[in-house]
Amino acid sequence: MHNLGHTRSVNHRDHLLHTPDAFVRTTLPGMERAAAIVHISPAIGAAFTQYTAELEPGGTLGPTYAQRFLYLLEGAADLATEVSFHSLTPGSFAYLPQGTPHTLTAQRSTRLAVIEKPYEPLEHTPSPEVLVGREDSALSTPLNDDPDLQVRALVPASPAHDFAVNTMTYQPGAALSQVEVHIMEHGLVMLEGGGIYRLGNNWYPVTAGDVIWMAPYCPQWFAAIGKRPAKYLIYKDANRHPLG
Repeated sequence: MHNLGHTRSVNHRDHLLHTPDAFVRTTLPGMERAAAIVHISPAIGAAFTQYTAELEPGGTLGPTYAQRFLYLLEGAADLATEVSFHSLTPGSFAYLPQGTPHTLTAQRSTRLAVIEKPYEPLEHTPSPEVLVGREDSALSTPLNDDPDLQVRALVPASPAHDFAVNTMTYQPGAALSQVEVHIMEHGLVMLEGGGIYRLGNNWYPVTAGDVIWMAPYCPQWFAAIGKRPAKYLIYKDANRHPLG
């Protein structure tokens, strides 16, 4: 159906809202029986790439030269490294350090959120290790002592890691306690529910399936609206000095 040129997607200097009505699929090198929707990349000024991978049964993700974070949105897939094997189901996540040989193969139709970033080593700091887990097993902690806003850290907050990935869950009506303006950039995918996101000087309705990029210092704020909780997966760079 034609929408007469209308979309909720917007692209500004310091933020991007990418909504499903505007998604375009492509195939990345090494993918087989799979497609990618690239939401965020260096082409818009980001220091990382984030995409949704859609795999047919038996489809494979393909290699990367960068470190990679995976979050299974739906379906089931097998993740194999040289020393481990894991079956991933919705809510499973994995972190693979840069240079880690691995394969990911879909057991059935599967969707994954994928984040890739060149690793920034830190002197006198050990390299990170492969990590596989489940989001619902990660410790849930209130943000700023607000029990209606819970955060689960999926990547350890250690100097070995140069980025963090969390889920944040808002009860209906919950909101960030301030408009945040900071050096970290974000990549965000709405997992459940919806609400209002302030990005720069604009306010946008957002819902499950939407993806957001926030550049460093982009003013940002979110409030959950509706009768069910709102939840998103969010990336940010971390643990490195601004001068590099």
